[in-house]
Amino acid sequence: MHNTMNEQQIKALVSLLDDDDKEVAQLVETEIRQQGGKIIPYLESEWESAGFSPSIQQKLEDLIHDLQFKLLRERLTNWYNGGSLDLLEGLWIVATYQYPELAIEKIRADLEQFYYEAWLEFKPDMHPIDQVRALNNVFFNKLKFGSNTKNFHSAGNSMINVVLDTRRGNPISLCCIYMLVAQKLNLPVYGVNLPNLFVLTYKHESAQFYVNAFNRGLVFMKSDIDHYIAQLNLKPNETFYQPCTNLDIIKRVLRNLIMAFEKTGDTHKVKEIEQMALILNES
Repeated sequence: MHNTMNEQQIKALVSLLDDDDKEVAQLVETEIRQQGGKIIPYLESEWESAGFSPSIQQKLEDLIHDLQFKLLRERLTNWYNGGSLDLLEGLWIVATYQYPELAIEKIRADLEQFYYEAWLEFKPDMHPIDQVRALNNVFFNKLKFGSNTKNFHSAGNSMINVVLDTRRGNPISLCCIYMLVAQKLNLPVYGVNLPNLFVLTYKHESAQFYVNAFNRGLVFMKSDIDHYIAQLNLKPNETFYQPCTNLDIIKRVLRNLIMAFEKTGDTHKVKEIEQMALILNES
């Protein structure tokens, strides 16, 4: 075990990052990395201190990012090993890739507010289609959620905090927020993994129909999926009609992110997201 360092020791170490002796600089870097996530706040305050050369600032930025990314991978591994039970936690972990300071409590509070808005207009004894209409009214008219068609491939569409703030997202992020609110209202609403599109299903022993959150909560039926699949020249598959798992959802979010970073030519980020996807593909 490595002893926890105090602030003075960390300051002394950071000052050696720029040592002319490459071997010393390398040893210092290794020592900092071995301190783990707890050293991040100290590195951040050192970064903010004036008087550092741009090369030290760059080294600090890289170290901070690497330590934060290591922490993210640990969280993702724990989420996966714990059975991927909490979808919101999975979405939060993904968002901390770009927003490492993001607190899960902030997202929970935002969703709680949306749930409250929906609950005010909601009557549990409504017909299922009317329940969805009531939720659509809150979600798309009152809260003004909508599809981000202008920047469809933006990485922000996969970050739940960005979608909650801007009220704009891609099919899967809008479906996730819609579904999390619906499930808090005790509605049997789940995600469905369609090719090239993510939708929701309202599935109860008495009824099953589908909802397209990317198209303002449009309600459609199984026959519409049959038609869609036929248009794509694909063979019907049970997964196109039935609820998918939280793990399936987060895997798909990561695939979207990889595509977003490929489009901006950010190969380093593509590689890191692929590392995250690998953690979830161990099944």
